[in-house]
Amino acid sequence: MRKNFIASVAFLLASSTAVLAQSATDGKVKIGILNDQSGVYADFGGKSSVEAAKIAVEDFGGKVLDVPVEIVDADHQNKADIASNIARQWYDTEQVDAIMELTTSSVALAVQAIAKEKKKIDIVTGAATTDLTGKACSPYGFHWAYDTHALAVGTGGALVKQGGDSWFFLTADYAFGYSLEQQTSDYVKASGGTVVGAVRHPLSTQDFSSFLLQAQSSGAKVIGLANAGLDTSNAIKQAAEFGITQGGQHLAALLFTLAEVHGLGLEAAQGLTLTEGYYWNRDDESRAFAKKFFARTGKMPNMIHTGTYSAVTQYLKAVQKAGTDETEAVAKQLHEMPVDDVFGRGGTVGANGRMIHDMYLLQVKKPAESKEPWDYFNVLATIPGKEAYIDPAKSGCDLVK
Repeated sequence: MRKNFIASVAFLLASSTAVLAQSATDGKVKIGILNDQSGVYADFGGKSSVEAAKIAVEDFGGKVLDVPVEIVDADHQNKADIASNIARQWYDTEQVDAIMELTTSSVALAVQAIAKEKKKIDIVTGAATTDLTGKACSPYGFHWAYDTHALAVGTGGALVKQGGDSWFFLTADYAFGYSLEQQTSDYVKASGGTVVGAVRHPLSTQDFSSFLLQAQSSGAKVIGLANAGLDTSNAIKQAAEFGITQGGQHLAALLFTLAEVHGLGLEAAQGLTLTEGYYWNRDDESRAFAKKFFARTGKMPNMIHTGTYSAVTQYLKAVQKAGTDETEAVAKQLHEMPVDDVFGRGGTVGANGRMIHDMYLLQVKKPAESKEPWDYFNVLATIPGKEAYIDPAKSGCDLVK
C-alpha cells in the first residue's frame, strides 16, 4: 500500500513538472509595444504598430501553450527616462515577458539595457542604431526590421553609383542621427565619394531654414537627411521652398517610409530614393497582409508595422517551440529558428541578435505613374541581407567574439 502511495505521489510530481515545463510561467504571455504614439514618429510606427502586434496574436490563434496572449502598449514620448520607467514597471510588476517596437534609438538603447539587467526579451523594430547589436548588444536583445547600415548600403550606395559623390548631412541630434550619418558617410567614402560637411538639428524641428541654407551653400550634390518621420517631411517641404532640388542638388531621405510618403504626397515626394525592408504592393503575400492591416488602420503598412507583426509572430513561435516563456529558453530559440513570414522571408538571426533579411531600394513614383491609392514605389533593386547588414562576427558585440 505504502509503495503504491509513493509511486502515485512520484507520478503526480513528475506530471506536474512536465506540465510546468510546457507552460507559461505565470499563466499568460504578455507583450508590450512601447513607442512614440503622439510625436514626430507617430505615423512611422505609433498605434498602427500596436494593431500589427494584435493581428499577429490573432493570426497565431490568440494563445500559446494553451494560455492567452495579451498585448499592452504605451507612449514613451521619445524620452528615454519615460521609456525606462515604463519598462521597469512592465517587467517588475505587470508580468510583461517581452517589450517590442521601441522607436527612437536613445529609447531602444535604454530599454535594452534594462531588459539585459532584468533578463527579459526585447525586440526592436522601430529604432535604427547598429549599437543595439554592437557595443550595446544583449543575449536577450534582438534587432528586427532594419538598421542604419542597411539604410546606408541601400540609399547611400544607390546615389553614389548614380554620380552623387559629394554629400552634406542634415542630422537629427541624437543616437539614431549620429549612427545613420556615420554609416552613410563611411559607405560614401568607401565608394569613392566625399563628405563636405554636416549640421545637426534638434528632434521635432519646425524651422529648417538655417540648416538648409548651410546645406545649399555647401555645394554638395547630395543632401543626406539623417533624420526620420515629420522631421524628414518638413525638411523636404522647406527644401522645395528654397528651390534646392531645382538648383540641381539631390535630397536623400535616408529613413523615409511609406507612411511619410503618404503624408507628404507624391507631388512633393516624387523621385526620392529610399530603402525599406517591406513594400505592401510587391507580391500577393504582401498585398494579403496589407489588406488585413488596412481594414484595421485605414493605411497600408510600412516596414515598422510589418516588422512588428513579424517580431511578435516569431516570439510566439519561439515560446511554442521552447515549451515555456522563460527568457533563456525563448532567447535560445529566437537565435536558432529561421524567420519565414510576410516580412522576414528566409531570415536568420545572428548571435548578436541581428535579424538578417533582404532590403529593397525604392523610388517614389510620379503622380501619373501611380495606379491606385498607396501605389507609391517602384522597386529598383533587392539588397541581399548579407550585403545589407554587418557580419555579426564583426559587429563589435562581445557575445560573438
